[in-house]
Amino acid sequence: QVQLVESGGGLVQPGGSLRLSCSSSDPTFKPYMMGWFRQVPGKEREFVAAIVWFGISTHYADSVKGRFTISRDRASNTLYLQMDTLKPEDTAVYFCAASPKIEFRGPREWDFDDWGQGTQVTVSP
Repeated sequence: QVQLVESGGGLVQPGGSLRLSCSSSDPTFKPYMMGWFRQVPGKEREFVAAIVWFGISTHYADSVKGRFTISRDRASNTLYLQMDTLKPEDTAVYFCAASPKIEFRGPREWDFDDWGQGTQVTVSP
């Protein structure tokens, strides 16, 4: 099974920025769709953003639209999540995920087969 590894999490003040990265243990692994989800203790994991192939389309949760940008670099085969204007409610463990689906059909966690271990993002003064 392919391993996905997230990095870039940390502590940031409200209004600040962070960029998360996600890479695969297999450099030839190029899933058609990738996404970011997040989870707060005691709550269900929620969809954040998804990207089809290397930018055919991008999709965002309403709560992050206009503040977060998902992207994917073909050369390094790395998935990114640029997070700007961060708010305390963005505090969560962020997971990257990979899907063999060829189109985005909504924020459906079950469309994603491979998951990373997560990286903590804390937004606090």
